[in-house]
Amino acid sequence: MSKQLKIALFGATGMIGSRIAAEAARRGHQVTALVRDPARVPAGVANLHAAQADLLDAASVGAAVRGQDVVASAYAPPQGDLATLTQATRALVEGVRAAGLKRVVVVGGAGSLEVAPGKQLVDTDGFPDAYKDIALAHRDAFEYYRGVTDLDWTFFAPAALIAPGERTGKFRTGANTLIADADGNSRISAEDYAIAFVDEVEQGRFIRQIATVAY
Repeated sequence: MSKQLKIALFGATGMIGSRIAAEAARRGHQVTALVRDPARVPAGVANLHAAQADLLDAASVGAAVRGQDVVASAYAPPQGDLATLTQATRALVEGVRAAGLKRVVVVGGAGSLEVAPGKQLVDTDGFPDAYKDIALAHRDAFEYYRGVTDLDWTFFAPAALIAPGERTGKFRTGANTLIADADGNSRISAEDYAIAFVDEVEQGRFIRQIATVAY
């Protein structure tokens, strides 16, 4: 396996974040799940422990991630309060800088991927209204990261559809463009997304880029 890493992970209790935590711990990395309530993180899991931190506060982020190798985030803003994603994005970047770290990998949104040159998925006619606001919030976060030149960040977007499923280890990865199958479907299980995410944490193939994974 690759070098054992110390990974600070925000959003570790959600659908995607919990699988990232499990995948990284399974590979022998030391994962610190940074949450407001450490009791929500499963106890007794090898290589996984919890600590308290507030992702909306740069000073809290900086103190929590100091000494880590990689900072990762699977933060999902509360429904109806999408502005917190912008606040969390800025606090994460500022906190990482304050801690003197470089490597950041975050769960992005598929809406920011291109479906044609210069045209993002969120701007297509058939994009579901129910997901538009969160997709636009993720795009704002991506645009913010694009202006960050002093950190080695990766904005890792899932396929258009992501849900709990099987861990197959068989998928395709790429940068900038939505990946779809021959029928035009773009999907990935949360388990396989976690594999690809931790691969990126280890390998750093998509530095300062939007990356994605799909079948």
